[in-house]
Amino acid sequence: MSEVVVPVRGPVGGTDRAGELEAYRRELTGYCYRMLGSSSEAEDAVQDTMLRAWRNLDRFEGRSSLRTWLYRIATNVCLDAVSGRQRRARPVDLGPSSTADAALPAPLPEATWLEPAPDARVLSAEDPAELAVERETVRLAFVATLQHLPPKQRAVLVLREVLRWQAAEVAELLETSVASVNSALQRARATLDATPIQDTDTFRPMDEEQQALLARYVDAFERYDLDALTALLHEDAIQSMPPFDLWLQGHEQIRGWYLGTGIGCRGSRLVPTVANGSPAFGQYRPASDGGHEPWALQVIEISDGRIVQMNAFLDTARWFPMFGLPDRLPPVAG
Repeated sequence: MSEVVVPVRGPVGGTDRAGELEAYRRELTGYCYRMLGSSSEAEDAVQDTMLRAWRNLDRFEGRSSLRTWLYRIATNVCLDAVSGRQRRARPVDLGPSSTADAALPAPLPEATWLEPAPDARVLSAEDPAELAVERETVRLAFVATLQHLPPKQRAVLVLREVLRWQAAEVAELLETSVASVNSALQRARATLDATPIQDTDTFRPMDEEQQALLARYVDAFERYDLDALTALLHEDAIQSMPPFDLWLQGHEQIRGWYLGTGIGCRGSRLVPTVANGSPAFGQYRPASDGGHEPWALQVIEISDGRIVQMNAFLDTARWFPMFGLPDRLPPVAG
């Protein structure tokens, strides 16, 4: 669904309410993304929320804040969207690792996968400390773990522990009791405690050590120096490639992949972006005209100064426009 901004003038006494609704679009998108695990579905859910709110503005009586009312609509949209369907996952959730010489499996449907999200569409905080918290809670590892929760528990956990709503506010939104909210939160925490979340570093633009690591990664990848590349990886680093459920672990398997099935990546160029609070790159492979064409959105996960996961999302027709990446790169001059 394409984004449609609601009309300029609203039905309540001719008052201009469109700007008030639109002011919540980005934070609602972040909320829906955590709920759904899909950036495209999150944007559709927020658009549906905005349209429902617009159509019902004349019935909004102000007994709760406009923000609470919008979150109530968005929550119902998300709960309807996930009803009766399987959770979105990462390749590591679906089976054991493969070897570098394994045959490439058939791609799995789009609805199987946890999707990447552009920071610019899901992060809304202006305060640096609050922005850091938001980055933490859109990490791929965190959002993947949220998908293990039943939908209502997921909503409670996000509202209480990510957005810092009071229990009474969440109870009002969900039209339930404070006791029910507290019980749901307790069960959600227990599930998360039993489902460890990989500790990864968020993107820190001013961190010189992180920037140096990323610069070495780009240099090694573009030169296709696999010795230099694997030197930057944790010994148990993971390479995944949705929509394929195949994933690789460790230097030997990753190196073998890039020298075998993945040899077409030789000569790639990387364009930086940011996804899920993590550094990311648009990867372009060599094209026949001397330029480079889209191949993958790489989302890089870092921990303790080493790369622990390289996630290559291959559906570039979806991801590159969403991340504002060019549709191809021209030949290098000279």
